Amino acid sequence: MSRGRGFYLYHTEYGKIAILVCYDVEFPEAARVLAEAGAQILFVPSCTDERQGFCRVRYCAQARAIENQIYIVMAGTVGNLPDVPYMATHYGQAAILTPSDYFFARDGIAAEGTVNQEQMVISDVNLDLLDERRISGTLIPLNDLIRDAYDRVIHYADRRNGDSPTGPRALTPGAGIELVSPKPRGPYTSGS
Repeated sequence: MSRGRGFYLYHTEYGKIAILVCYDVEFPEAARVLAEAGAQILFVPSCTDERQGFCRVRYCAQARAIENQIYIVMAGTVGNLPDVPYMATHYGQAAILTPSDYFFARDGIAAEGTVNQEQMVISDVNLDLLDERRISGTLIPLNDLIRDAYDRVIHYADRRNGDSPTGPRALTPGAGIELVSPKPRGPYTSGS
């Protein structure tokens, strides 16, 4: 297995769709890049062998639906494959997640199956509503991101105790904190 070379956005007669496989949905930037490119539905197939792994994928998928005002369709493996290495057990649940805004599902869950049951979940998704709420929703995170706020990290150090933002001691909150000018870095800075 090796890393990919980018993200694919599929233009279909049913809308613009993309796929993030399991662990990939745990990286906010991946879903953001796809949403900014116009993705309306993000498919997240997953294979988790216990509840904690499933919850990480599920909670991150729900966050991506909210952050990017996008539908998420989750399909996880269920059942047992005792003769396949590392696949003896699975923990999964199918779901269709929505943005958390008016006119969508109240809890951001359009449909969900029963945990560890092989089944299909179905829900209508309104792509026109999605596009409208991306412009005039209660919150519009796709438009409200302040990119230059990510240009730099400002480090503070309490010089009274000899702390340094790069030294071995942890920074101590309190009086005597001094601003240490950082070097700007990141994708939205010029000259880096």
